[in-house]
Amino acid sequence: MTGPAPGNSGSGVLEERLTGLSREVFARDVWARAAWLTRRAGDFADLFSTEAVDELIARRGLRTPFLRVAKDGVTLPDSAFTAPGGAGAGVPDQLDDTALWREFANGATLVLQGLQRTWEPVAEFCAALSGELGHPVQANAYVTPPQNRGFGDHYDVHDVFVLQIAGSKRWLVREPVRADPLRDEPWTDHRAAVEEAARHEPRIDTVLEAGDVLYLPRGWLHAARARGETSVHLTLGVHNWTRYALAEQLTRSALALLREDPGMRGTLPLGLDGPDEETAYVRERLLAAVDRADPAPHFHRARRGQGRPAPLGPLAQLAAFTGLGPESAVRLRGALEARLEGARLSTRVGRFDFTEGELGSLARLLGGEVCTAGDLGVELAGRLLRAGVLVPAGR
Repeated sequence: MTGPAPGNSGSGVLEERLTGLSREVFARDVWARAAWLTRRAGDFADLFSTEAVDELIARRGLRTPFLRVAKDGVTLPDSAFTAPGGAGAGVPDQLDDTALWREFANGATLVLQGLQRTWEPVAEFCAALSGELGHPVQANAYVTPPQNRGFGDHYDVHDVFVLQIAGSKRWLVREPVRADPLRDEPWTDHRAAVEEAARHEPRIDTVLEAGDVLYLPRGWLHAARARGETSVHLTLGVHNWTRYALAEQLTRSALALLREDPGMRGTLPLGLDGPDEETAYVRERLLAAVDRADPAPHFHRARRGQGRPAPLGPLAQLAAFTGLGPESAVRLRGALEARLEGARLSTRVGRFDFTEGELGSLARLLGGEVCTAGDLGVELAGRLLRAGVLVPAGR
């Protein structure tokens, strides 16, 4: 399906920069269901560019696995494009820009991985999109020389938004051979079916020009080839939470309850031939535990583990901490995945307990307010600055 160019209503990055659809319409008609192509979604120069590619490769001292190199479906060994960085920087797996240039000139695709960690505009965009979708988002850039491709037909085990940054690329898209693949079900597990599907007409055969966006649910087959100029595109990977993942959390919670069940801790009878005699009892106790289990703590713990909080500069943080006074403005650090349960706050930087009197101030921070240390209590503000939970409001 193809959608209109996004408007400018301030409704969030999903609508304004990617799909032209409201969150509600996208959720109802597209999310996890269908491919969606948006022509002329916008200018992504504020997110990424050809200059950003050269900056990252030549000047940032990147190391693997922040880059991989591929040609015609084959991923090159790291040794083909890494080397020590010279005196005082002898780490052996730094990118060798000369070797990378030679591979690129010979038709290889450069894949800059984990840009949500190495390029701030992309990091901020991923954080915003993740907040809207409720699923973790990461970003890779694919840099392909003219008339070449990095990968053949394959599928991903996560949804993707493809943002064409520079040049153009022809995309062939086919429907899944494995519906809704889970994280441990890569396309190589279904290689024969993928290769067979690739021999048939694609569902979508289109050229992405700079400013176009293509959304593909996990499992949809795709292959892309650069045309007459170098192609640069961003792939935003949405690491979908599934009902299966929720079932895993529920099972872990139930098993934790069964650890304290005296009957379940007992040894099986002597001379047991097989599980048949005991299965009915275990099933009964397991189902009862599932009924009582609460998967939320395991779910939120796993979710916190799939991301990082917003960057924290130690020198700026120290200056804020040592200069803290009643008029100092502070706010909650971004992307903490903070969750208050009773008097305990769980975050990506630890868990913290609060008194009843402190909970009102904490609620204001969790609601996104900027507060002064005097409003919160200077001692509380200092404790949370020290812990990396709060940051100066100007940063």
